[in-house]
Amino acid sequence: MPHAESVRRKHTRMVESKDSLVQRNCPVCGAQDGKPHWQKRDLNLVRCGSCGIIYANPIPVGMASGKFYDDVGTEYYLSPDKLESDYADVRFERELRLFRSYCSRGDVLDVGCSSGAFLFQLRKRWPADYKVLGMDVSGAPLDYAESRGVPVVRGNVLEEEFTGRKFDSVTFWAVLEHVAEPGHFLEKAHSVLKPGGVCVVLVPNFRSLAVRLLGASYRYVYSQHLNYFDNRTLVCLAAKKFEVIATRFTHFNPVVIWQDWRDGGRDVSNTERARLLKQTTAYKQKSWMKPVKAAYGVAEYALAQCGLADNVVLVLRRRS
Repeated sequence: MPHAESVRRKHTRMVESKDSLVQRNCPVCGAQDGKPHWQKRDLNLVRCGSCGIIYANPIPVGMASGKFYDDVGTEYYLSPDKLESDYADVRFERELRLFRSYCSRGDVLDVGCSSGAFLFQLRKRWPADYKVLGMDVSGAPLDYAESRGVPVVRGNVLEEEFTGRKFDSVTFWAVLEHVAEPGHFLEKAHSVLKPGGVCVVLVPNFRSLAVRLLGASYRYVYSQHLNYFDNRTLVCLAAKKFEVIATRFTHFNPVVIWQDWRDGGRDVSNTERARLLKQTTAYKQKSWMKPVKAAYGVAEYALAQCGLADNVVLVLRRRS
């Protein structure tokens, strides 16, 4: 879950319309030459003429500030189906495997930690190897994280000093697509990492098979996503402060493609999203699904090799 961020920053022009919308510059390069790309109900997407990223412009003030996630997002992040899925052992198996290969121990900050499930699993599996801290702007999910023993800090990560504490790793799991100024979040990560520290970023892949097949009908082309990265534009953003040491493509959900194609891109409620997450998580845990899981693994691997999987992940190393 993303964090609130200051709305007066170099790439976001605080020009509010009568409908309380915020005009943005390009979140990657700062250019003001965005051209219309897609319109989906109230969501207006433009393509930067300089770097090519697709981004939402204008955006509601609540999205720019992050207030939306404290006011409205709690309904989804604390729904029983979502919590059950997030805390299932299989939920973060890809992320944990990837993370472990680049940070085998140390002090970890998870930005946008939501209910704390990733950090919970990290410490559950390797309790002697990691010291963890979660941070988010949404209070109720943090209450839940604390109830599961995950230490948290509340508020805007861009304004938090961490009392001089430095981290071996900072993670952004599905966060940078939600924030108006993703570059500032990476700058903050750079400032709190130890020399040689690792930052891991996962975002939806705008060049995925799902996007190519469905276009604007894809359910993840929606108002909560402000930035639509592919590996090239994400590298362009990250390379300003970090050395890119690995690029990975992960996840593939054929059920989502089928449902969105069948339903023609209708709005999918938070209840439906949570229910589907619970269903797919349950499938992963059933022994009789092993042949299907094997076939799925082959398909996911093939799509990843072609850069067409649902998400793109960068592993970054802090430059001195």
